Amino acid sequence: MSVKGNGKGPGSSRPRRLLLCLDGVPHELVIEARERGLFEKFQSPSRLLSPFPTLTNVALSAMLRATPPNGYESLYFDTVNHELRGGVTKYIGRRTPDKVPSSYMEQLDYQEPLAFEFLVYVAPQMVWRADMRRFRDQFLGASQQHDYFAFLKGTDGLLHIKGPAELFNALKSLDSILCEIQKLCGNETEIVLFSDHGMKIGGQDRVHLKTHLERQGFKFVSSLRQPERKTLTTPAFGLCGYTALYCDKQEAPELASALLDLPGVDFSLYRSGPNLMVKGPEGTALVEQKQEGGEIFYRYTLSEGDPLRLTSICKQLRAAGKLDDDGFGHDREWLRYTAGHIYPDALANLYSSLLTSRVKHTADVLVSLRDGFYYGWSAFGRMVRLAATHGNALRASSDAFLMSTHRSLPEFVRADEARPLLRD
Repeated sequence: MSVKGNGKGPGSSRPRRLLLCLDGVPHELVIEARERGLFEKFQSPSRLLSPFPTLTNVALSAMLRATPPNGYESLYFDTVNHELRGGVTKYIGRRTPDKVPSSYMEQLDYQEPLAFEFLVYVAPQMVWRADMRRFRDQFLGASQQHDYFAFLKGTDGLLHIKGPAELFNALKSLDSILCEIQKLCGNETEIVLFSDHGMKIGGQDRVHLKTHLERQGFKFVSSLRQPERKTLTTPAFGLCGYTALYCDKQEAPELASALLDLPGVDFSLYRSGPNLMVKGPEGTALVEQKQEGGEIFYRYTLSEGDPLRLTSICKQLRAAGKLDDDGFGHDREWLRYTAGHIYPDALANLYSSLLTSRVKHTADVLVSLRDGFYYGWSAFGRMVRLAATHGNALRASSDAFLMSTHRSLPEFVRADEARPLLRD
């Protein structure tokens, strides 16, 4: 299966590349898999910092610089028509253009059949076995003159429903497939293995968000065409560690305050002009961004408490001369000091979650839940017992992984900066 090309690109200026994304596999479990003897021919895995909310469509559209998805999940709130759209019907029938959340899917050479996207959470073992066999056969039958990009969703379902033990069985099978591919393709094919987000392992409790807010006088509706005082909507779907709330923008501060004493809430985010407000049980802070000469700077200002637990890092930055007289620090310095923080890359990541277009229909309030808590579609929650989940801004969900058979990659990589390492 020798690769011979002319000019530039795969097989000429660099090896042909197999890109393989494993949905929901956290960095820490890949480290453990390597300690068990798997993926021995790969270089050390980098920590790939997934954007908040830590969800597939948000992450992959950022990593591949694709068009933003309509919403955070398949059920979303349309801020133009002021109503909920999408949902479980996305998984019925065939994959038509209206069921493709982002143009990153146009880059995929392999993904599971549409129905498997939902079945993976009902019968995850059956789905991953079929998924891996189908991927292997299609890859080995593909042209050897081009890169190949595959996305395996079964790993996410395994972790959500079955936990790490079943995931390691799947990774062992995958390792055998990749060893076979390496034997057939040789050094002329680089394998780049990565994930879209991490996962918090352990039992999960549902946050009673709707009941709590209704007691606070809020009313949940499906349409905000004629919003009344204290009305809101949330596209609750997957069982994840975040929630997106839509309301009258003027009521966002009041809504965030109403969540302060709800068990399971870590913090809420909402816009304050060009800035970001962070409000949670641990305090309130303002995140500001400024740009000078094409460079980006951030400032973290506390009103009370320290919701992002950055006080000690602010002191380190100031002691090292990394903050200016107004308290702003360069984006790269904030990244360097917070990449391993409990909230990785905290300022840029959270600021971008509401002040950039990670999705087309951005929430008015984004809520990050504590590890061990989730919110979502109550009917789905009655069907399954979660062994793990993701979605919040904490490290377990934020730390995806990235590793290559041919290259040593940086210790950590932002999702927004991953594409050159994947596609170029």
